[in-house]
Amino acid sequence: MSSREYSKHQQEVINRYYQNLDAIMLQKLQELVTELYLAKDGPKEDRLWQRVEKAMVKLKTPKSIREYIMRKRQVVILAQNIEDWLKNVKYKM
Repeated sequence: MSSREYSKHQQEVINRYYQNLDAIMLQKLQELVTELYLAKDGPKEDRLWQRVEKAMVKLKTPKSIREYIMRKRQVVILAQNIEDWLKNVKYKM
C-alpha cells in the first residue's frame, strides 16, 4: 500500500473530524434511537442494535454500561444514557 500525502486543507478536515468524533457518534446514536422507536421486532431491529454497539465502542463508553444497554435492548435506557453523555461532551466548532 502506498503512503498518501494529504494537503493542508485535507489534514485540517481530518483533524476536525477526530476532534469532534464524540459529538458525531452521539448524533449517530440519537438517530439510531429514532430508528429503533420506529422499528418493529425482527432483523432490522437487530441490525440497528449492532450499529448502536459499534457507535458506543467508537464513543469509548465503559464496557459495563455498553454490555448493560445491549443486554436490556431497551430504547428508553439507551436514550437516557445518551442524554447523560450529551451533558458531558464538549462541542468544538
